Amino acid sequence: MTKPAARAPAPPAVAERDIRASDADRDRFAEILREALAEGRLDPEEHAERIDAVYRAKTMGELEPVVRDLPAAGGSRPQPDQGGYAHGPAAPAPDQNLVAIFSAALRKGRWQAPARINAVAIFGSVEIDLTEAVFPQQQIQINVTAIFGSVEIRVPENITLRSSGSGILGSFEVETHEAGDADAPQVHVNGYAVLGSVEAKPKRGAWIRDLRDRLREGHRELRRQVWEDHQQLRQEQRDRHERHRAERRERRDRFRKGFDG
Repeated sequence: MTKPAARAPAPPAVAERDIRASDADRDRFAEILREALAEGRLDPEEHAERIDAVYRAKTMGELEPVVRDLPAAGGSRPQPDQGGYAHGPAAPAPDQNLVAIFSAALRKGRWQAPARINAVAIFGSVEIDLTEAVFPQQQIQINVTAIFGSVEIRVPENITLRSSGSGILGSFEVETHEAGDADAPQVHVNGYAVLGSVEAKPKRGAWIRDLRDRLREGHRELRRQVWEDHQQLRQEQRDRHERHRAERRERRDRFRKGFDG
């Protein structure tokens, strides 16, 4: 009788200090250095040395010592970048209630999606746009009630969309979708439509990755601004040194003229 194959041991957990740093991580540490330079905590030479260390760092453990003796920007130390969604220990957002009675309700743009959203449309319309939302948890539950009203839900293409709702003399249409990434957010729509309509589907061309790209572009612009500020400060320092040298030369020349006279 053959013995069952031994199970491979689980890979050891990676310590936070050993996590590879992203461009966004480096830019957040560079922001701390920029504020320290503006407040006079660092002189231009120290700032230049530390900026160089930040952009050469490969892990979070290499970044932390660079700002260890400085106050953190915004009151907290930068954490590893987690892109458009994170399922870590962040505090969950409170439930979101969207109610439209003979009116309209809309939620869109950059916002933190809660674990539960309740949408009620009675002779009104509700629109929920999650295409630019930040997902602090993986599971999002949307409870829908549409009575002589309509509820429209839009999600990014790279998340999972599921449904368990029904229509009663109305329409309940959810374009279910399974994301290729097992860690992607999952949006579950349930409820009912009575002489009303519910529609949920991915918004074509909207991806969580696009949001991360826009954030990275902002970080690159910040990094460029930090470099330009640093160059300007160095030029101002060189100008001051040149003025001091000119003043010393002038005093020395006056002294020599007085001595020769």
